[in-house]
Amino acid sequence: MAWTKYQLFIAGLMLTTGSINTLSAKWADMFSAKGCKDSPEHGFAHPFVQAVGMFLGELSCLAVFHMLLCHDRRRPEPKMNTCQSFNPLLFLSPALCDMTATSIMYVALNMTSASSFQMLRGAVIIFTGLLSVAFLGRRLVASQWTGILITILGLIVVGLADFMSGHKDDSHKLNEVITGDLLIIMAQVIAAVQMVLEEKFVYKHDVHPLRAVGTEGFFGFFILSLLLIPFFYIPVGSFSNNPRHVLEDALDAFCQISHNPMIILALLGNTVSIAFFNFAGISVTKEISATTRMVLDSLRTVVIWVVSLALGWEQFHGLQVLGFIVLLVGAALYNGLHRPLLARILCCASVEEEEVNPVERTSLLDGGRVQEEG
Repeated sequence: MAWTKYQLFIAGLMLTTGSINTLSAKWADMFSAKGCKDSPEHGFAHPFVQAVGMFLGELSCLAVFHMLLCHDRRRPEPKMNTCQSFNPLLFLSPALCDMTATSIMYVALNMTSASSFQMLRGAVIIFTGLLSVAFLGRRLVASQWTGILITILGLIVVGLADFMSGHKDDSHKLNEVITGDLLIIMAQVIAAVQMVLEEKFVYKHDVHPLRAVGTEGFFGFFILSLLLIPFFYIPVGSFSNNPRHVLEDALDAFCQISHNPMIILALLGNTVSIAFFNFAGISVTKEISATTRMVLDSLRTVVIWVVSLALGWEQFHGLQVLGFIVLLVGAALYNGLHRPLLARILCCASVEEEEVNPVERTSLLDGGRVQEEG
C-alpha cells in the first residue's frame, strides 16, 4: 500500500528532526567561547543546561496538544478523547527517569562521537525487554530473546570500534571515550525504567501522547531548572570541564552564549527539533506503524553518522558499520520486523509455485471434483 503525502511528510519530519536533535547537541559541545569575568576561552560543556533546553522542547508539546484540542472542539463532531481524568503526578516518576537519563547522556555526548552515542542508545532494547518480563509479566518470544542477544553483540562491536579509535582520536582521550560509552549504557537502564513506568501507570489511563510528553517535559523543565542552583556549588574536580569545576555552571553557560551567539543557535536547534521529533514520532506510530517508527529511528543513526563524517567530526571506522548492522538486526528481531518479511517471502513462494505448476494444480482439482461426483 502506497503512503499518502501526509505519511511521507511526517516520516521525513521524524527522520530530519531526530537527526538534527543529536547533531545540534554535539555541535553546541564543539564551540568555544569566553566565560564570565573575562575567563579564558574554553569549550561549551554544559550538559544540564542542554537538558533543560530539551525539556523545554518537550514542554512545548503541551502547547501543541491544547492548540489541537481547541481546533478539534470547533468541529461538528470532535474526535479527541479527553474525558478521562488522571492525576498529573503519575508523570512525575517517568519524568525523573527521563531527566536523569537525558542529563547523563548529554554528559556522555561530551566524551564520545555523535554516531556512537546514537548507536549505543540501542541498548535500551535489552533493558526494556528484561524489565518488562520482571515487572509487567510479559513473555518474550524466541525472536525477541535472539534480538536482545544480537543487540548485546552489536554493542560490543561498537565499543571495540570506540576503543580502537580512542588511540587515534585527538578530540577525545581513550578513557573519556570508554567513560562516555559506559555512561550511555547506564542511561539506557534508566530510560528502560521510564518506558516500563509509562506503560504500567500512564498509558492505561488513555492519556493523549502529546499531553503525556508535554507533562513529563513540564516536570523535567522545572525540577532540573531548580537543580541548577545546587549544581552551581557542587565541586566535581576534573570530571567537569567548566572553569570552576562544579557539576554545572549555568552562569558560565549564559556568558559563553553572550560571547558566541552561534551557541544559542545550536541550543535552539536542539529544543525545537525535540518538539517536532516527538510530534512526528507519535504521528508515525498512529498513521503508519510502530515498526516504521523503529526503522526511521535506525535510519536516523545512518544520517547522523554520514553527516558527522562529512563535517569531519569523526573518522571512518569499519567496525562501526559492522556494529550498526548487528544492532539493526537485533532491533528488527526484537520489534518483529522479520514477521512481515517472512510472510511476504512465503506468499511470493506460494504464488510462484502455483504459476510453475498450473496444469498439475488443475488436474488435482478436477480429480477432486470427479471423486466428489462419484
